Amino acid sequence: MRRSRRYSLYKTQPRGIRKYVWQCTALFLIIAGGYVLLLTQSPGNSVISRFISSEIDLDTTDDATDNRNRIQISKINLEVPFYSDGGAELLELGSWHRFPDRGSPAKGGNFILSAHRFNLGNSPGQTKTKSPFYNLHKLTVRDGIRVFFDGTWYDYVVTKLYSVNPNATEIEEPSPEAKLTLYTCTLKGSADGRLVVEATREKNE
Repeated sequence: MRRSRRYSLYKTQPRGIRKYVWQCTALFLIIAGGYVLLLTQSPGNSVISRFISSEIDLDTTDDATDNRNRIQISKINLEVPFYSDGGAELLELGSWHRFPDRGSPAKGGNFILSAHRFNLGNSPGQTKTKSPFYNLHKLTVRDGIRVFFDGTWYDYVVTKLYSVNPNATEIEEPSPEAKLTLYTCTLKGSADGRLVVEATREKNE
């Protein structure tokens, strides 16, 4: 009876109102679809690359007072904190220091950081926050990377960029040599593969 009443109330509404409701619904769907399409374009699109950056704009003026462990890459205007104590939920806060026992800037070994490449949010700002490694593909060999770890700055230089399949665990293996390993999913998702960037410490340190 209640359902029939709602239907009858709808039928008694003026045709102009029903038409307006349908037009508003269609407009909303078009805008939502356009937004999703915009955000899921390839990283080669310069408009998208400017739209999706790091969760924190690169700002070296606060280096003396900002005590967070973080990574800075000026080439892609990236500054993002990284965290070690926890699991995959740390990806929602910035980047995740994977297997701290296998490496860090201070003790060498394989210092591994992972972060989301693309994670759709409810707004452009939230999407930006959720996608710190979106522009990682723009790095090239010899690009510089700065890492702040436990009160000390460490400088790295990119030595290698490559892709691996989703279950490639060798990128997280312990290393006898000190290196930084950054990795993230492709834009097609974690099932498609991973983009990997390796860097070594600057020799003049």
